[in-house]
Amino acid sequence: MDELAGRFEASRGHLRSVAYRMLGSGAEADDAVQETWLRLTRVDTGDIRNLTGWLTTVVSRVCLDMLRSRASRREDLVADPSPAAAGDDPERDAVRADEVGRALLVVLDRLGPAERVAFVLHDMFGVPFDEIAPIVSRTPVAAKKLASRARGRVRGTPTVGSAELARQRGVVEAFLAAARAGDLDAVLAVLAPDVVRRADAAAVGPDRAGEVRGARSVADEITVFGRTAGDAVVALVDGAVGVLVAPRGRLRLVVAVTVDGDHVASYELIGDPDRLARLDLAVLAG
Repeated sequence: MDELAGRFEASRGHLRSVAYRMLGSGAEADDAVQETWLRLTRVDTGDIRNLTGWLTTVVSRVCLDMLRSRASRREDLVADPSPAAAGDDPERDAVRADEVGRALLVVLDRLGPAERVAFVLHDMFGVPFDEIAPIVSRTPVAAKKLASRARGRVRGTPTVGSAELARQRGVVEAFLAAARAGDLDAVLAVLAPDVVRRADAAAVGPDRAGEVRGARSVADEITVFGRTAGDAVVALVDGAVGVLVAPRGRLRLVVAVTVDGDHVASYELIGDPDRLARLDLAVLAG
């Protein structure tokens, strides 16, 4: 048993990486790894030729079951579309989210369970489809289609050409950098003079206006937005460059930005869970 435990410990880091990318929660990933160990202790290991491969298969199946269970409960979680799991370590999960990418974790959370498992195993860990197929109860061809469909959703479809997309990104990144720094002059430089900031009640609460007009008035709010800008990342929002505020990879707010030339012409803060669920979100490459 000591030898088996040692071999398992040698694979623990890999298993935790797989489970975290599938589940997006440190506590749930640790639970999946622990369940994998328990299952290992119940089988005859003499027949296991590739222990790492066997463990990867088992932890993937455990994660798939957890994702399906989570999906069946999702209708009860409308008030919080991506809740923290009990036992999560915020500091540790923040580090993991940075390693994986907050935008990617947000988009992965929108995939179906089998899509997510197929995509993570193939695109992030190089597992061949003939090994993925039995995990997701599909043929290899069907497993490949699952991963392809997930890949398309992760990458998204920009509504503009590459040059325009790059220009939008530069403007939004400049705006985000100014917000993080709390640099009022830098914010004013990137805002159009007649910029409009809109927001739903879930994003700003009852004490702030749903609409603010004019560069100076909008810029004055930067100290409020700046407190959450550290958790913000650029992403595709309905095909255009926008911002996701996703502490530990859990979506809380979307900033839908309209760029005109080299300035932000308007932006909307979206926090309502129903509206967030309807947005088409994707990762910006590069």
